[in-house]
Formats: sequence, structure tokens, C-alpha cells
Amino acid sequence: MNEHSTNTVIHTLLNRRSIRHFAPEPIDPDIVDLLERAAQQAASSQFLNDWSAIRITDDGLKRALADIGNQDYIAQAPLLYVFVVDEHRNLAIARHAVDGGTTADADSPTLNVSYRYIQGQNDATLALQSMETAANALGLGCVILGSVLNDANRLIELLHLPELTYPVLALAIGKPAESPALKPRMPRRMQFFDNAYPGDDATILESVGEFDATLHHYYDLRHADRPVGPFSDQIAKASTDEGPLIRPVAPIAARQGFDLSR
Repeated sequence: MNEHSTNTVIHTLLNRRSIRHFAPEPIDPDIVDLLERAAQQAASSQFLNDWSAIRITDDGLKRALADIGNQDYIAQAPLLYVFVVDEHRNLAIARHAVDGGTTADADSPTLNVSYRYIQGQNDATLALQSMETAANALGLGCVILGSVLNDANRLIELLHLPELTYPVLALAIGKPAESPALKPRMPRRMQFFDNAYPGDDATILESVGEFDATLHHYYDLRHADRPVGPFSDQIAKASTDEGPLIRPVAPIAARQGFDLSR
């Protein structure tokens, strides 16, 4: 074991896992305050702070998000956030700050172009990750929810998201009511490369069989009554699946005021 692996921060990161079952106990307001402050300390491109988080406290709204995600446990989360790209606030600030005849609107600034959308998405994800790490460090459990984007239009409607905002991910937090085994990660030689991406696919494929076997063992222990296919089969299916999760972002983003062609 590496001598630094007992460091509390490293221990928290190396032992993160998704928790989908929570004890029915509220989170102390002081803890909520710490988690939100941790999210705010995440890196922000150009310090534009182009993200926001919607704290979901209404039970009916939680249920609606659970229906969108097709995951009942979303409705049971004691603490639930939806993180969004937010250039709307920056536009409002710009409009408030202008003088001398200068105008700022959704078409003239660069807040609505693809670069800003991507950076806002990055910032929102970094903030969510910081909140998750802080929660894990305090003994709470979390699960990151991409499933709330199953129907982005509905989510935007439910949250009353204005122009130049777009949902990215949700985060459910609570006291764990389960203790799942750590899910294996692929061998680092498949994911970390020196100086350049490998020019020969054989380099990144040579360990696939090994990882298939490792993950198969993990799933056999976790889902003995529900066999799960090898990792490589899961990737192959995801690469060709055109199910309900495959939804075009650009048209919805355009309705929110973003021009992803620019």
C-alpha cells in the first residue's frame, strides 16, 4: 500500500462509490452549508461562475425527477440538487453593468456560444464533484444522476430554467443505507498514456479481456440473480444503442438561447 493512501482526502477519493439507498433522515443545515461552500470553491473558467444549482426540496418535484430518471430512489434522497449551466446570471449582470450607450443582450455577447456552454458545463461538473467529495468525506453517500436528462425539455419546464441555462447533472445525497463493494476500474495502462495517444489500438485493447473478467466477477457477486454481460459487450451496446437516452442537445439548447454552431 502506498504510504500516502491513508491520507484522509486520498482515502475519500479512492473509496468513492455510488449510494442509491438512503436512510430517511434529513441532512443537518450546517452540513448543507458546508457542502454548498465546497461546491463554490471548485475551479471556474475565467471566474465567470457560469453554473448554478437548484436545490430540490419539494416532494412532488422530487417525484417528477424520479419519473424522468426512471429511478425511484431519486424521490427518496434527503438532499437533491440539479446543476445547470448558467449564463443567464452573467447576462443579467452585464445588462446591469453597461453604461455609455453600450447594450448587452443574448445575441451580442459571447455568452451564448458553444465555448461558453462547454465551459459552463465543465464548471457545473467540477462544482458537483467537489460537493460529492465533501459529502463523502463527511460520511454521507451520493449518486450522480445523468438520468434526469432523459427528458431535458420537461426538466427545464419543471425548474423554470430561463434563457441561457441548461441542466447538466443532478446529485442525490443522504446517509447511506447500503454499503456496496467498490466497483473495479480498468487497468491504468488502458487509460493513462505518455505524451500522446497510442497509435495502435492493440495497445489499448490488450487488457480488455483482463478487465472483462474482473468486472464479471464483481457483477456476479453483486447481482447473482441478474447476470451482467462483459464490459466490452456493454461498451459495444452503448456504442450502437439508439434508445431514449440518445437525444439531440443542440435543438433544446437553441431554445434556451445557446448557439452551439458558433
